[in-house]
Amino acid sequence: MSTSRVITWSVTESQGYETAWAEFADGSLRARGRAVGIVPQPYWISYELETAEDFVTRRLSVTARTQTGARSLDLRHDGHGRWIADGEPLPDVDGALDCDLGLCPLTNTMPVLRHGLHRAPGEREFLMAWVSVPGLTVRPSRQTYTHLGQGRIRFVSDDFRSDIEFDDDGIVVDYPGMATRLDRSGGHSPLDHVQ
Repeated sequence: MSTSRVITWSVTESQGYETAWAEFADGSLRARGRAVGIVPQPYWISYELETAEDFVTRRLSVTARTQTGARSLDLRHDGHGRWIADGEPLPDVDGALDCDLGLCPLTNTMPVLRHGLHRAPGEREFLMAWVSVPGLTVRPSRQTYTHLGQGRIRFVSDDFRSDIEFDDDGIVVDYPGMATRLDRSGGHSPLDHVQ
């Protein structure tokens, strides 16, 4: 069975918005998204995300546009822990199962759903293939997710910490310091109708 969601966040860290069109089916996720922000500089990004079973990233394709022009990234995972970016191996992130697109609340969903951390006690440490926005550089990021209660997870990476609220589907509702989801009753993003 598959379910589709359209989710929009106000991204406070970038002073912008993101909308994701996501389809969940049998432990996998396919999504496309658009985001606009003005911090650290005015930018526009579009992305496509595809996972395999257990929400393990298979591919992330991103295009970013800034005043200086456009750049793109084709990030792929072979299913065995090895990554390539635009055809070049990325040994620094070998072993990671997930990508983490900077300023993108959707990419917090994959590890949460894989381990059910929004519903059951537990703490997990992850190595992520973290992608900067709007620069689109890839680097390793060590992150810890700790279940605090139903729908609440503490996220820690280096000296950054935030207690994130997730809904029953494992999607970010409130990420203090980063993003807050906008409900249809609470407002619309300018990106809601862009496809």
